[in-house]
Amino acid sequence: MTVDRHSMQLWVGRTDPETDSPRWHQRIQPLAPDVQPGVALIGFASDEGVRRNHGRVGAAAGPEAIRKALANLAWHRNGPAFDAGDVVCADDNLEAAQARLGANVAALLDAGHLPIVMGGGHEVAFGSWQGIAGHLAGVAAPRIGIINFDAHFDLRDPAFVRSSGTPFAQIAEQCAQRNWPFRYACLGVSRASNTRALFQRAEALDVLVREDRQIRADSLDEIAADVQGFIDDCDAIYLTIDIDVLPACEAPGVSAPAARGVSLALLEPLLELIRDSGKLRLADLAELNPSHDIDSRTARVAARLIHLLSLTG
Repeated sequence: MTVDRHSMQLWVGRTDPETDSPRWHQRIQPLAPDVQPGVALIGFASDEGVRRNHGRVGAAAGPEAIRKALANLAWHRNGPAFDAGDVVCADDNLEAAQARLGANVAALLDAGHLPIVMGGGHEVAFGSWQGIAGHLAGVAAPRIGIINFDAHFDLRDPAFVRSSGTPFAQIAEQCAQRNWPFRYACLGVSRASNTRALFQRAEALDVLVREDRQIRADSLDEIAADVQGFIDDCDAIYLTIDIDVLPACEAPGVSAPAARGVSLALLEPLLELIRDSGKLRLADLAELNPSHDIDSRTARVAARLIHLLSLTG
């Protein structure tokens, strides 16, 4: 593991007098070699991809904001959790930062951990995928299923510029070069925020698409069946959550706020399904932009999502 910075100073919070009342700040540990596998948090402090995509910069501060919000949440895990530090894109060299993130994620997976990457812009996805691809490099044509909760496909053509809008197109290219299947589900897509060209590219790549307006309380069982079918056809699942999939009233502090979105109440049951599938190997959260957050509302949502995903042991 080689990270750019590591500090446990953000892990502070309330200490309750009652017995058996721990919180995250009392249980999270700095990552060390040869520890019992657990959840491993690693930050990706970058918004270079957002800048290149002409979005609202500020997501580089996301990992710090998530740690602050998560620190005081109640602890309900049985297994350990570790802070593995941050990879920082400080020199506008996004590609190098993504490669460093990938190497660290691969090392965490090799050690048996469940990495949860805290972004950062959604350019984090190409770094995360490099990590799971490196971990599974010895497997012949692994079926890595990518489940992305997102208002955007992020399938823009990387031939123009590689950004927060291109990671899944880059992954598709990498899969084609390796002769690996490209399995991608994008849930919560906003038709108003994606051009016809992007919908056509998604169709050409056989992406499982469910729009934001399709994910409703009365359709949740149907959506869950779609997700389960996707999982069944994969060997491993990489879950990526762009927090802008949530409505702006629930997540105002993002690079591109959603006019409609998918509410947290609808999102959580689907995340629990993925978490409990036995195939989840890697997760990340993207686009938290603290400079535009209101009362740390979005950071609290991100922390709750990590808390939910961590309830695996």
